[in-house]
Amino acid sequence: MRFTTGKPEFDLTYDDVFMSPTRSSVRSRMDVDLSSTDGLGLSTPLVVANMTAISGRRMAETVARRGAVSIIPQDLSLQAAGTAIERVKRAHTVFDTPIHVTPDTIVADALPLIPKRAHGVAVVLEGRRPVGLVSAADAAGVDRFVPVHEVMTTDLTLVPSDSTAGEVFETLTDSRRKIAIAVDEAGDLVGVLTTKGAMRSAIYSPSVDAAGRLRIGAAVGISGEAADRARALLAAGADVLVMDTAHGHQDRMLETLVAVRAVRDEHARSGGVRVPLVGGNVVTAEGTLDLIEAGADIVKVGVGPGAMCTTRMQTGVGRPQFSAVLDCAAAAADVGKAIWADGGVRHPRDVALALAAGAGAVMIGSWFAGTHESTGTLMHDADGRAYKESFGMASARAVRARTQQQTFFERARAGLFEEGISSSRMYLDPARPGVEDLMDFITSGVRSSCTYAGARTLSDFHARATIGVQSRSGYEEGRPLHSSW
Repeated sequence: MRFTTGKPEFDLTYDDVFMSPTRSSVRSRMDVDLSSTDGLGLSTPLVVANMTAISGRRMAETVARRGAVSIIPQDLSLQAAGTAIERVKRAHTVFDTPIHVTPDTIVADALPLIPKRAHGVAVVLEGRRPVGLVSAADAAGVDRFVPVHEVMTTDLTLVPSDSTAGEVFETLTDSRRKIAIAVDEAGDLVGVLTTKGAMRSAIYSPSVDAAGRLRIGAAVGISGEAADRARALLAAGADVLVMDTAHGHQDRMLETLVAVRAVRDEHARSGGVRVPLVGGNVVTAEGTLDLIEAGADIVKVGVGPGAMCTTRMQTGVGRPQFSAVLDCAAAAADVGKAIWADGGVRHPRDVALALAAGAGAVMIGSWFAGTHESTGTLMHDADGRAYKESFGMASARAVRARTQQQTFFERARAGLFEEGISSSRMYLDPARPGVEDLMDFITSGVRSSCTYAGARTLSDFHARATIGVQSRSGYEEGRPLHSSW
């Protein structure tokens, strides 16, 4: 990557920069290979942040089918984390895992479950055999104590579980249906697939492990129990371990990385997979190199740019994210390692600019909070707009959850030192209410960015990107108008 007029002496945010087009021989967006350059080989260079309000089992399996990876948070108990990993590993790589209810489930119990999946239905099962579908529209105006078998749709489109995505798409198109239910030879439920899901399966390659199972990462934290937690998560099947804290360039982080690296290496010697270790967060080349020396394969870069983070306003500490990514990526590349750009992305352009600056992948948090697949409960404001609550991982709310084993006094004292928002409404975009919708939006933008740079891979993109510095009015000039002025 190069600057059009030389690298400025001041630091830059994503809003401060733009990319100039250059001569290109790339004929189509689909000629671009978006495989991550972080060593994980993700076909989609996106990572879902390990935030309690965002990353859970449903999020993890959904993004893995589209080539990305999600990191479940450190606040989950080991039992809950192990269960999440096990269920993601059992999930089908093409067919979505639906919400399911029994015929006797009452409407009041079914309705809160339906929005947890973007396809908007629950499968009604007798044993493991699908007998109906129920949606919010089916239950509209019905007494809430009515069992779903009285309102469900029984005219189902069943397909064999070995059907290809193309075959399912043709079946749905011919029958003018929106969702197909895949069943095995015994007639038991395997999963569901929509027409849009079938199309996505032809565009995205799933993120899978050596055994062909969906991948999922897990956060460890840097407490004294980190090594034991890491050992348990590796035994459960985690594909990447993340150790992070607000200030990653500290002795405790370095000591944790050394300890967890020893656990990881022992696991590999015993016949397990040698999983990547991620450490952070830092914003300097020095911090990046120190974490790599301690054992990090990937360094998480970003202090203060996240939507839920108040660190910069409270402490004055942090760094504009584009410059942090640029410098840390260069330092990591010098020793054969990589970084994740963590935080500060609000538009597809920001993801493209992070990758142009050298990030191996981009971690997204709050942007994905307002989706069906995030862990929160779907709620509606006074105007009927759908939203989910989100909160920062250094907020008082998160600290309370993380310190449940401590005394009331210790928990109260810890809660005084929050650096994050404890409750924020993340509204679902009516045009893009699911995480897959946002991934389509992001990857289409990044693919186009690569074609403007004449790049067929992300390595080429970083090498060829030409970046300029712009004024605030220059940034505003590029914003679209959704109504006339």
